[in-house]
Order: sequence, then structure tokens, then C-alpha cells
Amino acid sequence: MTAPKDRLYLFDTTLRDGAQTQGVDFSVADKHRISEVLDDLGIDYIEGGYPGANATDTAFFREKPKLSHAIFTAFGMTKRAGRSVANDPGFQQVVQSSASAVCLVAKAWDYHVRVALGITNAENVQGVAESVVAVRAAQKQSLIDCEHFFDGYKANPEFALTVARTAYENGARWVVLCDTNGGTLPSEISEIVAAVARVVPGSHLGIHTHNDTEQAVANTFAAVRAGCRQIQGALNGLGERCGNANLTSIIPTLLLKSEFADRFEIGVTPAKLMKLTHASRILDEILNRAPNRQAPYVGESAFATKAGIHASAILKEPETYEHVKPELVGNRRRVLVSNQAGRSNILSELERLGLELPKNDDRVTRLLDEVKARESTGYAYEGADASFELLARRLLGEVPHFFAVDSFRVIVEKRHNAVGRMITVSEASVRVSITGDPEPLWSVAEGNGPVNALDRALRKDLGRYQHYIRDVELVDYKVRILTGGTEAITRVLVESRDKSTGERWFTVGVSPNIVDASFEALVDSINYKLVKAGAKAAVAA
Repeated sequence: MTAPKDRLYLFDTTLRDGAQTQGVDFSVADKHRISEVLDDLGIDYIEGGYPGANATDTAFFREKPKLSHAIFTAFGMTKRAGRSVANDPGFQQVVQSSASAVCLVAKAWDYHVRVALGITNAENVQGVAESVVAVRAAQKQSLIDCEHFFDGYKANPEFALTVARTAYENGARWVVLCDTNGGTLPSEISEIVAAVARVVPGSHLGIHTHNDTEQAVANTFAAVRAGCRQIQGALNGLGERCGNANLTSIIPTLLLKSEFADRFEIGVTPAKLMKLTHASRILDEILNRAPNRQAPYVGESAFATKAGIHASAILKEPETYEHVKPELVGNRRRVLVSNQAGRSNILSELERLGLELPKNDDRVTRLLDEVKARESTGYAYEGADASFELLARRLLGEVPHFFAVDSFRVIVEKRHNAVGRMITVSEASVRVSITGDPEPLWSVAEGNGPVNALDRALRKDLGRYQHYIRDVELVDYKVRILTGGTEAITRVLVESRDKSTGERWFTVGVSPNIVDASFEALVDSINYKLVKAGAKAAVAA
């Protein structure tokens, strides 16, 4: 008879601790969208922020998200020293919020009690007790984040344990041990959590780790092995400094690795797990950040290879080269096309594109030779899958001739504006002939630099195709100088996005002229979008 599995609870702090990430600033609408994604994924607790601390969080708690699974949680501080819980406005705003649970941060290091709070250890412990009781009296689930717990334990284990035990004995559902500065190692985590579990049952212990030594995920698993049954972290590892424990890595490991899958169960089901990559990308889209291509499980490169020998073997026995099936987390295998590629790479990529050809088809050889010849001049298709697809489809005669660029011009001018300030202005003009139309189209646009101006001019008017590209925008642009000297070869990689669908794609251009290389990549981007949208070219008169 199989022993019942222990339940692990997932606590997401993307919207609170994740909001401490440099460059991250969630709007109320962002928080609602992310809450929906997390709830749909199967997260148990969603920490929405700190009501009363700022206008965004306060508004978010007024407009409580509709959750079908997760417990909506507010973050705050234990009551201020020298005040009762009823006479602490900040504390009351958190406790009286729309949240169903309240997570309060408490000092667990006697050094901070003395220096930061300026009170006695006994006063701090009493404040923890009264705060937990007040949260429970408000009919809310109580959680205590023991800040700097591991540093506090190493400095004064008796005091740190007293804080944890006091929270539990007064009714805290979860006592969360925090590695706040991210400096604790897995061996220390295991030892200390085991010691705490002798005072507070593991069924009431949580772990919250930061990634300052690149061990937040490992520390989390060490804590689980030692007894913790709640895991706190953030989607994509967001968080201040180096980030929080990455739930995007933790969740699939819990479900797909036998050490954990055989012992524990979580709220994320295998069916929900297939949405993980999508959830990760949605967060990046909301933050307008390029996804981390090397991210475990969900990154574009997580299941990618470009070596011909490995590619051939992967196609025959993928389970021996991949630690899990990419489809289980909503990702896919990528056998990259590059100058190191063999026929297996080409065939695999063609199959993914729906262009299956026999292994001995001469067109496979021609395409492979063309890729290697072009890469010898500077092209790189492993990072520009959209340009490769166009190249392959053109070889097979499957790319309509939508339009031709007759000419383009870019002017960069430094001048005084209307108020006398010196500014730099880029202006681009593009002449395009649409297949089947008697007259060419002229478009002129200004931009932040010559490439942006060219992009705007090219997309300003494409006649009958304009509605296909109205939501396309340039989101990233990378330049690499491949050779030195006055005739240097420049490679440009452009990332485009369709704002209506969130789809991203990469195109490449190569030329001794950086503007010409950029424009080649931009034209490829537009053609790719038209092909994927199913646009039809008119027959020339």
C-alpha cells in the first residue's frame, strides 16, 4: 500500500517581494493579470503587496482579485513597539484589508531588535504574540516571516527559536524562516531547519530564500528535506538584489523529480504544469522584459542543441539527452540551425515548421549548404529562427512576393528645436512597391535613431497588408561587429513582437553598413509576420 504524500504549499511573493526588483513597477492592472495567471497555475497563496504602504498596493486591495484557488494574502509588519494593536494605524490597515491571510515580518535576530527597533528581546517577542492573536481575531490566517532567521539563529539560537515558537503557540498557521540576505548555504539550512522542527512542527514551517549565492532553489529543497512544508518564492525568480527562490524552477522539480514527486503533492497538477512556460512569458511581457533564454525548464534554450552529433542522437533517443520532456512544462525541443549543424538539425527544424521532407531530398542538402555558406559571411540562424524559416520556405517556393523595397534613405540631423535646445533627429523615407499595385508607396517617419525611424517608416503604410502588421513593434536590437577595419562586417539581430498576441520572433541582417544590415532584418520581420498571418500576394499585372 502506497503511503500518503505530504502536502507542500506554494506561496508566491511576485507582487510584493518581486516588486522590489530594480526596474520593476507593477500597476494595479498588472497585479490583477499576474494574480489570474498564478491562480490558474495552482499557487496556494498570492501575496498581493503591502496595503497602506503605497497607492498601488492600497488600490489593489480595494479591488480584490477574483481567485478560484489561491488565498489572497497581505504583507505587513508586526505591531510597533510601545503601541497596542488597536492604536497602530499601519498594522490595522493590513489586518482590516480584503485579504484572507496576513503575512507579518518579525525580527528574529537579536542584533536587529537592539539596533533597528531599539527595544528589548522580551518586548519584541511580546509584539509577535500580540500581532498573531490580532490577525486571528480578525478571522484571517496568520503567517509570520522571521526576518534574517538563519543569521539570527547563528548569533543567538535561543532567541531565534523563541520568536518562532511564540508565533506558533499563539496560532500562526505558518512560521516562515527567511534567509533574508541570501548568504546561508544548503548544509546550514538543513541543520537549522531540523533544529526548528523540534520546536515548531514541520507542518507549520515555511522557507523563504534569496538568491545572493545562486543557491535559493537548492536552499529551498534543503529546507523541505529538513521538514518545511511551505515554500515561498517568486515567478521567474524576481526579487531585490539577486532575486527570490525561483518558483518557475521549483514547481517542475517538485512534480517531475522522483525524490519529491514520490513524497509530496502540490496544488499544481500535471495539466497545470504545461502552462508554466506560458506563465513565465506572460510575466516577462507585462514587465516588457526579454525572457531569459537560459532559464531552466522554461527558457528558449532549456531544451536546445546545435551540435549535429547530439542533434541526431536527440531525435532518436530524446529521453537520454533531456532530463525531462519539454512538453511537460509547456516548452519545446529546439534543434538549432547553425554552421555546426548537420542534416538532423535541418530535418528536425523543418519538421517543427510543418515542412517535412524525405531525408534524401536534395533540397535538404541545398538548404544546409546555403545556411553554412551564409553563416560563413556572418549570418547566425541559431538566434534568428524567423529568418531561417523564411530562408527554408523561400527555397521551397512557399514565400509569396508581398512587396519590394525600391529605395530607402535615412537622415540624422543635429539642430536646435523650437525652444532653442540642441536635439538629434532621425528621419527615414522608404519607397515600397506592393505586388500587383501600379503605384509605389512613399512613407516618411521620425524615430529615436535611424533604425527606429526606418522601422516606423517601413510599417507606416504597406497598403493592403497594413492590417496584418498594425500591432507589430520593434522591441530589441543587437549589433555585433564581426570583423575590424574600415570594411567591417556588421550583424544585426532584431526582436519583434505582436502586441495583440504577445508573439516574439527574431530576424537577422548582415552587411558592411549597419543601417543596411538593420533594414534587412526589419524587412525579414515584416515578411515573416505576413507569412505567419496567411497573407496572400496579388498576381502582378
